[in-house]
Amino acid sequence: MNIHEYQAKKLLQSYGAPVSDGRIVLKSEDAKTAAGELDGPLWVVKAQIHAGGRGKGTFKEPKAGEKGGVRMARSVTEAAEEAKKMLGHTLVTHQTGPNGKQVNRVYIEDGSGIETELYLALLVDRQTSRVSFVCSTEGGMDIEQVAADTPEKILSFSIDPATGYQGFHGRRIAFMLGLKGKQIKQCVALMATLHKMFIEKDMEMLEINPLIVTDGGDLKCLDAKMSFDGNATYRHPDIAELRDETEEDAKELAASKHDLNYIALDGEIGCMVNGAGLAMATMDIIKLKGAEPANFLDVGGGATKEKVTEAFKIITSDPNVKGILVNIFGGIMRCDVIAEGVIAAVTEVGLKVPLVVRLEGTNVDRGKEIINTSGLNVIAAENLSDAAEKIVKAVKG
Repeated sequence: MNIHEYQAKKLLQSYGAPVSDGRIVLKSEDAKTAAGELDGPLWVVKAQIHAGGRGKGTFKEPKAGEKGGVRMARSVTEAAEEAKKMLGHTLVTHQTGPNGKQVNRVYIEDGSGIETELYLALLVDRQTSRVSFVCSTEGGMDIEQVAADTPEKILSFSIDPATGYQGFHGRRIAFMLGLKGKQIKQCVALMATLHKMFIEKDMEMLEINPLIVTDGGDLKCLDAKMSFDGNATYRHPDIAELRDETEEDAKELAASKHDLNYIALDGEIGCMVNGAGLAMATMDIIKLKGAEPANFLDVGGGATKEKVTEAFKIITSDPNVKGILVNIFGGIMRCDVIAEGVIAAVTEVGLKVPLVVRLEGTNVDRGKEIINTSGLNVIAAENLSDAAEKIVKAVKG
C-alpha cells in the first residue's frame, strides 16, 4: 500500500525526523489560506499522486501550465494560483504511463535552501530477507540511472536482525555521503529513527529523495515515498486510514475486496489461474508463444463459485483483453467449481472474446462436462502448452 508525500512527511514528523512545514489543499478556494499559514519567503507547490517524476512531468490540459508537478512560488498569491492550476488536471510522468493521473490534492510547503542533494532508501532485501539501506551522493536523480551509469556512487548494506541498527551503520552512511561535523551526528540519529519507523510500521520501502543538507548545514527530508506491507495493515489502523483508493487501479481495487491476487499488465490475453507459481508459468508461456499477458490473477486454492465469477468480471472489464486463458490445476481447488464459476460469469457479463479453458486435477471430468454442455463457445485445451498456443492463435487470428 502506497501513501502520499504529505502523509509520509506527517509520519516522519511524528517520529521526530526533520521535514519542512506544509499544508494539504483539497479545494482551490482553500489554497490561499493554506499558503498564508506558512512562513515563506519561498513556497513549494507539489502535486500529490502515487508516482515519481512529478517535477519533470507534464499536464495534459494546457491551462494547467507547463511547469510540471513541483513548482516554486515567491508569494502566497502565486502559490495559491499554482495550486489552483494543478487541482483537477491530469499529470503525466514516466511512472504514470501515457494516461497520467488526476491531481486531487496539492501540498504546499515552505521552501528550503539547498546546499547538497543526497539519496537514501530503506527496503526489504528479498535475497537476504533483511532490511537494507541504500544511499548515494547523487540525490534528485533516478537511482536506477545512477546504478547503471555510476554504480560506485551507491552504497548498499543490510542490517543483521540479531543486532538491529547500530551507530556504526549511520556513520558508514555519513562517510559515504561526505557529511561533516554535526551532520554526522544528525545522520546517525536520523538513520536510527528511519529504521525504527520502518520496522514498527511494517514498511516495504521508504525513499528519501532528496535528503538534503540545507544552507544552514542541517539534514532534512525534502521528499518522501513510503509503501507498506498490505498483509500487515490490520496491525496498523492508522496506516490503513491513509489509503487513497482513487490512486489505485479500479480492477486491482475490486480484486482486493474479493480477496483475489490481481495485478494489471499491458498485454492482450487475460489469465485466470489458481496458484501464484502456475500463474507465473502461464504468463511466461504466453510470452513464449508470442503474445503478452494482460494480468496476473490468482484465484487461490479455495476459491468459491462466487469468487471465480468476480475474477472473470474483473478480467473482462479490461478493454485491452482480446482473449482469456483459464488454466486450473485442481488440487485443493475443484475443477467443477471453476467451471461453474466461468459459466456463471459468462452468463452474467457475456463473452465477446475467445476463451480457452484448460482443466486438470480434482473433478476434472465433471468440470469438462459442465463446460462442454454449457453451450458456450469455449476452446478446450489438453495441456498448458496447447492452451497457450490456442489462445494466442485465436487472438492473433
